[in-house]
Amino acid sequence: MTLERKLASAMSMDDATWLRHANPWSVWTRASVLPLVILAVWSRNWLGAWSWAAIVASLAWMWANPRVFRRPKTLDNWASRGVLGERVWLNRDIVPVPERHRVVPHVLNGVTAVGAAFVLWGLIRLAVWPTLLGSVLIYCGKLWFLDRMVWLYEDMIVENERYRSWTA
Repeated sequence: MTLERKLASAMSMDDATWLRHANPWSVWTRASVLPLVILAVWSRNWLGAWSWAAIVASLAWMWANPRVFRRPKTLDNWASRGVLGERVWLNRDIVPVPERHRVVPHVLNGVTAVGAAFVLWGLIRLAVWPTLLGSVLIYCGKLWFLDRMVWLYEDMIVENERYRSWTA
């Protein structure tokens, strides 16, 4: 089982939830999670122990986001295809992906992980520059990753009936 599938399972992402998350509103509003978490952690100076409520609320939004939007009327857009590509990627141990799609997603996840380390450092030290640098790395890594997932999905629907059926 891939790490991504384990994470999706921990987030209780079933087929219906994935389809709801393919709504572009879900994709783009999910980008609000990182600033909310950063603000919640940073608020420990202003709110003291109450910052935990803000942290829990921001993490609750991360969990709820793929569930609060309807299934999109069409999946024929960049954001939706990116989410469908993520599903293909997390399933790559069962349905192998083409060789040309195997390296770059790992590199981009590495960029995102480096960004997360900078954000964590910045939040521990309450330092602006590592928090901002880390945020930029996370967003660049994730958006580029999503773009690669669109490409992966478009390649895989040619070869796989199950994946093709997601947009039917």
